[in-house]
Amino acid sequence: MLLKELSALASPLNDQQIGQLQQAASELSPQQLAWISGYFWGLSQTQPAGQHAPAAQPVAAVQPAGKLTIIYASQTGNAKGVAEALKSEAEAAGVAVALFSAGDYKGKNLAKETHVIIVASTHGEGEAPDDAIELHEFLQSKKAPKLANLKYAVIGLGDSSYEFFCQTAKDFDSYLSRLGGQPMLERLDCDVDYDAPAAEWRKQALTKVKETLSTGEAEVVQLPVGQAQQVVSQYTKQNPYAATLLTSQKITGRNSGKDVRHIEIDLEGSGLNYQPGDALGVWFDNDPALADALAARVGLEGSESVEVDGEAMTLKQALISKYEITAANPQLVTKFAALSGSKKLEKLVADKDKLRQYAGNTQVVDVLAEKKTQLSAEQLLGLLRRLTPRLYSIASSQEEVGEEVHLTVGVVEYQQGDETRQGGASSYLAHRLEEGEPVKVFVEGNNNFKLPTDDNTPVIMIGPGTGIAPFRAFVQERDNRGAVGKNWLFFGDRTFTEDFLYQVEWQKYLKSGVVSQLDVAFSRDQVEKVYVQHRLLEHAAQVWQWLQDGAHVYVCGDANYMAKDVHEALLTIAEQQGKYSREQAEQYLNELRKNKRYQRDVY
Repeated sequence: MLLKELSALASPLNDQQIGQLQQAASELSPQQLAWISGYFWGLSQTQPAGQHAPAAQPVAAVQPAGKLTIIYASQTGNAKGVAEALKSEAEAAGVAVALFSAGDYKGKNLAKETHVIIVASTHGEGEAPDDAIELHEFLQSKKAPKLANLKYAVIGLGDSSYEFFCQTAKDFDSYLSRLGGQPMLERLDCDVDYDAPAAEWRKQALTKVKETLSTGEAEVVQLPVGQAQQVVSQYTKQNPYAATLLTSQKITGRNSGKDVRHIEIDLEGSGLNYQPGDALGVWFDNDPALADALAARVGLEGSESVEVDGEAMTLKQALISKYEITAANPQLVTKFAALSGSKKLEKLVADKDKLRQYAGNTQVVDVLAEKKTQLSAEQLLGLLRRLTPRLYSIASSQEEVGEEVHLTVGVVEYQQGDETRQGGASSYLAHRLEEGEPVKVFVEGNNNFKLPTDDNTPVIMIGPGTGIAPFRAFVQERDNRGAVGKNWLFFGDRTFTEDFLYQVEWQKYLKSGVVSQLDVAFSRDQVEKVYVQHRLLEHAAQVWQWLQDGAHVYVCGDANYMAKDVHEALLTIAEQQGKYSREQAEQYLNELRKNKRYQRDVY
């Protein structure tokens, strides 16, 4: 009967094909018809249009009656990458799957879902990424639906050095549970070296999905081998491009207290493309001298044989190329406190705030110096995180520089007693990597820090110190596009004479009119320190008028102090100029964030 009704409608099948289906259907049971329905649905999802199914041997796979929905809340792209990997794995397993950015997903649709996995990163002080603000708020509101029929799982990406580690993932887990959702497996909170644990969690999650989606014989189908396609960028975090260092030039003055480098890297022939606002991931080798010092701290030579990912190498080689040996973290301090019995460290471990502060301001070699302790090579490596690439805001537009990419890198360097401590990646780029030598890189897209698509839109950029990097890219891009929207730059640093990064370029752009207004704050050029937030407040009426004219506001740089102070200044401007209450001002800035008019790239 159904086939007769279908034949009366506009159909992609001709009369002969419909007749053949009717004949075949008359000989099948309802269960067999359901099986065939699922089988052909599976073929339609995995086969390019217009092609016939190859005569491939099928593999047993489970085609669920419903589908898996994956939602990612991503600020810099890591959560998106994990979500895309999960989608590809689900497709390869024959699971019907849909992938959404949190910003593109309507919260009310959760009531229609049966299986959802959320991949969430955390931004700033435990805040949801910009794209996820609306969904995050919706799930806390009275409008949120009951989710008694929902099975879900959550994986978080974060950095345990921060107080609000994986807070967004914890929030989503809590909200879904409170609304009646049933967790398929325990939430996983991943640290910076997340690749291996995330891969294992995805495997477990897919197993649970297939178990709970598969409820009857009619849902079992067979999909041809090799039909699921995975589209992957040629050069990624896991497969970086071997680029060439062209330039590493110090751009702070001789008497500056900071060493800031302008880095130029050749991408010729790579096919790598980037947009202003994106980041460049840089893989680096650690300082061999630091690897020696680390081994010596725990009574080792460095020549000991170890195995890493199934590969035999010396301990020194592992320390140079496989492990993070500069920045400490709370886990390392906690583990070493237990191994060493250090009373000082044990006291720190008991106070989470002091532990985070100590770990954030102490390098690994100095943690190990707290108490002389003999460790085996395996124990030492067991303390350490795996090496991860550093992400730097790109300081160039490809419209301007072609097959190059530029960075603005502040070299981390300070004295520890009689010894000098340096940052791992920054000292590699500034001191250990010679011009002409290869450097492994990849582009990390950032859709939450992008110029407005309308070139008429005014833009306010606030970037003290190396936070100036993306705004150099922004201005180059707008200059090359002939954008007529006004550009207002706020820049700050220590002194005018020693620390005015790219001063000649900004003066050129100001003279040509590409930069409409430039306001600077050099904190140490007068008795009372002046910062970018003070300049914002000085121009409160004008800033407010730009906002009323539709301006987009961008902030890049230090998250702990600068970004908070700038946010506070913007709240004050909204209160004073807009005559808002504090609550209204906060709601106003929140709306700007939701509408992509207030974007931050802070670290």
